[in-house]
Formats: sequence, structure tokens, C-alpha cells
Amino acid sequence: MSLFSERMGYKPVRTMLQVDSMDRELRNGLWNVLFRYALPSPKVIGEVSSSHVTSTLSRRLWRDYFREPFDLLGERWATLYNEIRGYFFSCEWFEVYDLLEFIADNHPDGTGNVIPRFIDACNNLLKREVSAYRFVGGKLVPITSEEEITEIEEALTAPDSLSPIRSHLNTALGLLADRKSPDYRNSIKESISAVEALSRLITGDSNATLGKTLKRINASVPLHGALQKAFGNLYGYSSDADGIRHSLMDESTLDFEDAKFMLVSCSAFVNYLIEKASKAGIEF
Repeated sequence: MSLFSERMGYKPVRTMLQVDSMDRELRNGLWNVLFRYALPSPKVIGEVSSSHVTSTLSRRLWRDYFREPFDLLGERWATLYNEIRGYFFSCEWFEVYDLLEFIADNHPDGTGNVIPRFIDACNNLLKREVSAYRFVGGKLVPITSEEEITEIEEALTAPDSLSPIRSHLNTALGLLADRKSPDYRNSIKESISAVEALSRLITGDSNATLGKTLKRINASVPLHGALQKAFGNLYGYSSDADGIRHSLMDESTLDFEDAKFMLVSCSAFVNYLIEKASKAGIEF
């Protein structure tokens, strides 16, 4: 659930994925994961070479990541640790991901339990803070393309006459991006409701369900049969899966990926219908 200051409008709520930026909460969280799972404690006593893990990791970081001369490495791990920490909190957002990926690929315990746990913890944190990236196969990859983001943003800038559609999509995005308590089930519901609301406007039937409007929409806006069937199937999914639009079940298997897919798909379909309706001479 969002904080009091966010609910009351005193503090802005972030409603978009972190694609080309990294806020304080995400950076701090990633550092905590790095500190807990991958970096030796700064309290390690003795020289850098006092343990195999500390020695190997420090030398790999110094030589291959920071690309500094060995004679400047220093004698103690705590010294290098402070260098890494200073870098982590001052570098660019993408350099944080560079460092995480390098450590995942070069940690001395990569074949043991450390790195799998490190990667799992990173992915959990990235998901919680609504980052657009995840570890896949040991590499950080985008889970959302620029094209997908463009579709969402375009749908959110629909004209004022389509404010109900914008409202549904804004709500869907907010429920998806809520870092404290994301609501994937109702995010999916709001996404499909945006398409339903637009379909009602096009057909002129304010009470029809999306399933019915999709069958009648061809009278106003020609739709390819395969596309009509595809969205009809999506509507069926949202009506049946985990009780999204009907009775709520105690447990749900719905996840971030499900809600994101529906938001992107419904945003794209909204944009498509608006363009088709405009070409058909329909004004909203």
C-alpha cells in the first residue's frame, strides 16, 4: 500500500518503470543486496590476500573492472571496499548495472551458492522497485522495450474526450508500479476495462461488455478477424483467470509479467482503435 504522503498527494507516486534512470530506493536496495550476498565484510582484517574470495574478487575488480594499476590496489580489503562504495553511489545508473553484472560473472564463488542467491535477490529487488531490467542467464536484460513504453505513453495522452480510457490505464499503471503493494489482478482488470470503455464509445452501447462490442465493432471500425478473435480471447482470459473480473480467489498466480503484458497489449489496442475510428470518421 502507498504511504500517507503519496495517497494525500504531498509526495508524487512513481507510475512508470525505471528504464533510463535509477532512484534512491533502487540504488540503495541494490547496494544492500551486493553488500549482503557478494562483497566480503569491510571488517575483514588483514591484507587483501588474507582470503581466497577477498583476494580474487578484489584483484579482478581492480584489474578488469576499474582497470587500475596493481601497485595502487592497497594492502587491505577495507580500503578497496570504500573505493567500491564511493563509486557505486556516485556513478551513472547504467554503471551500477555494469558492476552488478561484472560481479555476477566474476565472483570467485560463481559455481557455488553465492551468485545464484545474489542474482535471485537482485531480481526480487529489481521487481519490487519496478526496474525495467532483470538478470537472465547471468546478464542484465531489459524486460520492457522502448516500443512497449511508447505504446503506454501514447495511450495515456489520449484526448480529454477519452478521459475514462486514460483513467483506466493510469490506474492500471499505478497498480502495477506500486512498490509497496502491487495489485496485478486489478491492474489487468483496469487495462482490459480501458479497451472495453473505448469499444462502448465506438459502438454507442454504454452497457455492452467487451465481448459483445468486439463482435459489433466491425459495423463502425473494420477489424481483421484474427485481431478481433485475439482480443476476444484476451477478454476471456481476463474474465476467467484467477477471478480477475469475477469472484476473487484467495490465491493468485498472476505476476508482474502478466500485468505488464496486458497493460502494453491494451494500450496498443487502444491506440489502434483510436486511429481506426478516426479514419472511419468517428469523433470522440
